[in-house]
Amino acid sequence: MNVIKNKKIAIVGGGPGGLTLARLLQRKGANVKVYERDLNKDVRVQGATLDLHEDSGLKALEVAGLMEAFRANYRPGADKMRIVDKHATILFDDDFNSEGEVYRPEIDRGPLRKILLESLQPGTVVWDSHIVSLTPTGNAWTLEFQNGTRAIADVVVGADGANSKIRPLITPIKPFFAGLTVVEGAVYDSQNAAPVMHKLLNGGKIFALGDEKSIIVASKGDGSLVFYTGCNTKEDWVATSGIDFNDKAQVCKWFEEEFSGWDAAWQELFENAEPRFIPRPQYCMPLDQTWEPLPNLTMLGDAAHLMPPYAGEGVNMAMLDALELSACLTSDTFPDLHAAIAHYETEMRARAAQVGQVTLDQTASMHSVNGLSDMLVMFS
Repeated sequence: MNVIKNKKIAIVGGGPGGLTLARLLQRKGANVKVYERDLNKDVRVQGATLDLHEDSGLKALEVAGLMEAFRANYRPGADKMRIVDKHATILFDDDFNSEGEVYRPEIDRGPLRKILLESLQPGTVVWDSHIVSLTPTGNAWTLEFQNGTRAIADVVVGADGANSKIRPLITPIKPFFAGLTVVEGAVYDSQNAAPVMHKLLNGGKIFALGDEKSIIVASKGDGSLVFYTGCNTKEDWVATSGIDFNDKAQVCKWFEEEFSGWDAAWQELFENAEPRFIPRPQYCMPLDQTWEPLPNLTMLGDAAHLMPPYAGEGVNMAMLDALELSACLTSDTFPDLHAAIAHYETEMRARAAQVGQVTLDQTASMHSVNGLSDMLVMFS
């Protein structure tokens, strides 16, 4: 165990990255708590389907001893993908599992979180722990939470996502606007509520591109679907658009105008969606970011290297961060904790810069004049 022997580790954030790290560290005998702001494990519907990659997300689950649980919960066939044009004409139809091999198996966020939570020792996750401050206390940290409780830890890991409270204590570097805004919606019981789209979706994913815009639709194991529009916008578009995203009529009107000329099938998504839509301006951390490592504070996932979702790398990067950080923290090769964190962060930044560039290129390509033809070339 070495550099974390007899040390208390606090992980702030109970997403896939934070929970994977907790599991990996506990397997090596570490003393770990995860502080998660959700009131309990059932308070939120967990978002879309995730495709886990062999060299990152799946590799982390393998080392965590959770592949059997993963195989019992993943969704065979959910990695089927269709590329369509704005008229909903299928131009590419691929079932990556047709050879009988798992390509990038898909699992819903909810079941993945459940697998990770159930793998932890009882009491590892401290719910209702919304961090408000982190203060150095000697060689340790005092964590204070919104509910008035506090905790002390020797090492803190920020796994608290895009709006991380931990990151500003490590670096002042902020993300830049990536040039587009996503509007997210969900349709429950899609088979009955949106039959045309449900049939086109066929239990997998749809990528619809045209007019420098995108619509991505993904099925979920509970019979619902989630969808995301992508449009090139100014950074302040959400504030200046005048749209109340809790008012379905306003959002439908915006969609009709913004996506005029698109098939009526797409309107079915908006008309039958839940009344609340979520606008998400897309940001990315600078690819050349660097900072001086701290001796007992680090971060992983979106907190460290936020990027748009158009290469499907977010959760995979977070889980690989967890794998690499746990390896550094439990290795015999580093003289101290500071050196272990420094090594992890150097490797993590280099990897994130590479993946970030691919992601930005893909994001720009999909929302360009040639977005559809570029994507078809990529998959053909």
